[in-house]
Amino acid sequence: MLYILLFILCILIFVFGMMIIRFGLFNLSANKLKTWLIKLTKTPLKGMLTGTFITALLQSSSAVMVITIGLISARIMTFPQSIGIILGTNIGTTFKTELITFDIDRILVPLAVSGALLILFKNKKARSIGMLLFGIASVFTAMKGFELLATPLTGLPIINKFILSINDNVPLSLLTGTVITAIIQSSTAMTGIAMGFLTAGLLQLDAGIAIVLGANIGTCITAVIASIGGGKESRLAAFTHVWLNVFGVLLFIPLIPILSNHASLLASEKDIQLAHISVIFNVATSLIVLPFATQFGEMILFFHDRPPKKPVS
Repeated sequence: MLYILLFILCILIFVFGMMIIRFGLFNLSANKLKTWLIKLTKTPLKGMLTGTFITALLQSSSAVMVITIGLISARIMTFPQSIGIILGTNIGTTFKTELITFDIDRILVPLAVSGALLILFKNKKARSIGMLLFGIASVFTAMKGFELLATPLTGLPIINKFILSINDNVPLSLLTGTVITAIIQSSTAMTGIAMGFLTAGLLQLDAGIAIVLGANIGTCITAVIASIGGGKESRLAAFTHVWLNVFGVLLFIPLIPILSNHASLLASEKDIQLAHISVIFNVATSLIVLPFATQFGEMILFFHDRPPKKPVS
């Protein structure tokens, strides 16, 4: 029971760290971000590049989706403008996945202490930088926790049975990634958990890939919730995010064995392999859809903006 509580605590620390990083970065550039989102979305390509950059900066695709939906609800942005941004959020979110593969264990304590001290400053810029540093320290501490707790957790019969079952079951791994991500509201945290079990040698890579694919679907729940009450175009933007990731996952499911068998070409360590495969998935999905962005938007309109049938007199 203690290990389960510690694992939940690591998840909370991870999500807290990501949130603090986002706050710090947002405070440093909030007004500019909204201006870029509005101005640099005239074409799907410009929108994708803008969405990629801002998502990488904020370290959260969900945050960019919420901002975008808010701008659509306020009629500052239109649904067609949002399609490129949505493609970009999927690419930008991979930056944080790659970030958590770095080994900065030696500087975690100095990073946390300096961050905490800067947060106490009255100067907004210094405080924001402090949030950024403290958030990074929190995220990497949680990642270390995932790795250390993976082995003792699988000593528990119920956890051990579950890990073994998803190792041999791609659909269950996919569902696990989707559900847990929808609950904890962080695809990166879900990826971090999978990395921890991979590093401990308890999770197979193909199951880890399926979990990451599921996490991309699970993270869409934030956009769907944000669109409630925001008007028709806000709902369309949220559904675009859902369909993009569902399309990508369906495309990549048959490729899981190929990616797993050739992952050693990407990196020597399993967790880094998973991070690189996550990048391949997100970049490939967005680039495949980009040339057909207009048609993709028309498909969303067809499925989710059909006029109600007139009653037969």
